[in-house]
Amino acid sequence: MNVKKQAMSKDKPLHVYAATLLSIVSGTLVSCNNISPNGDTAINTDAKNISDINTQSSVGDRQIKLRSVGVTLGDLSNPFFVVMAQGAEKEAKKIGGNDVRVTVVSSGYDLNQQFNQIENFVAANTDMIILNAADSKGIRPAVEQARKAGKIVIAVDTGVDAEVDATVTTNNLQAGEISCQYIADRLKGKGNVVIVNGPPVASVIQRVDGCLKVLAKYPDIKILSKDQNAEGSRDGGLRVMSDLLVTFPKIDAVFAINDPSGVGVDLAANQAKRKEFFIVGVDGAPEAIEAIAANDSLYAATATQNPRGMTATAVQVGNDILNGKKPESPNILIPAKLITKENVSTSTGW
Repeated sequence: MNVKKQAMSKDKPLHVYAATLLSIVSGTLVSCNNISPNGDTAINTDAKNISDINTQSSVGDRQIKLRSVGVTLGDLSNPFFVVMAQGAEKEAKKIGGNDVRVTVVSSGYDLNQQFNQIENFVAANTDMIILNAADSKGIRPAVEQARKAGKIVIAVDTGVDAEVDATVTTNNLQAGEISCQYIADRLKGKGNVVIVNGPPVASVIQRVDGCLKVLAKYPDIKILSKDQNAEGSRDGGLRVMSDLLVTFPKIDAVFAINDPSGVGVDLAANQAKRKEFFIVGVDGAPEAIEAIAANDSLYAATATQNPRGMTATAVQVGNDILNGKKPESPNILIPAKLITKENVSTSTGW
């Protein structure tokens, strides 16, 4: 999950933002076993078989044509979400042709705004709703109303505390684990660590849980801070880390819940002329990849995601459900892979 205070209109369709869409190639991911966002059995998939998820048909060969898809995302001023939007639109057009109406809006992580967006999708008789929740618990009433109205709801990037038709996310627990295992290994099990936290959504909570699970194995690693919400943005990372640098004179490593906040941490360090620590983020964002490759950056690693693959898979699964085919598991996990200075030259990014 990747968030930043939005700079775009919240309710315009995707084609308005076409000029901002990035041409980024999805990275190859490695499969592993883990638990689902909701603790249920989950399918782990990778970039090669994202479009080949097993389903069970209940209506024979009858095919209902996909007419419309509504997508509500965290922030379309953030490249991560732009790529998610691109993945949803491309897959919808692939399935239903150019006549499919794809409406992508940005919630700006405003719960009331996202409520209104979901209500508008329902009122417009949208076939399926792709939901990147502004608040995993708070969005529940809107989800329940949409499903009561007969709409298919697929959660992406972060799980929700509501019954949805399916959930497609990065294996966020794993992302936190591999990020903080890198920190522990590099520190040789001893040092001061800061966790730059984010919005209270399932994906962020799982990343932090994964990190804490790993660091708990090392009694000589001290966690100086873990509750400061940088809102997943560059500005938030700069703000939070600037305060933490004043509070703590010695920091050895920082785990940022996403790359925008990690880049903000890097900016704060430059402003404060602090060079004693390194930064690990999550997303595999282009700016993080560039920073990792640079010789003078504090950025050391990032756990990659596949934003394009998540929404493409969500549209595929939603279309199958529209045609009476339920997924083998309602929880689909896309594995994360750690990019470091050692392998950054082979990373293709998004």
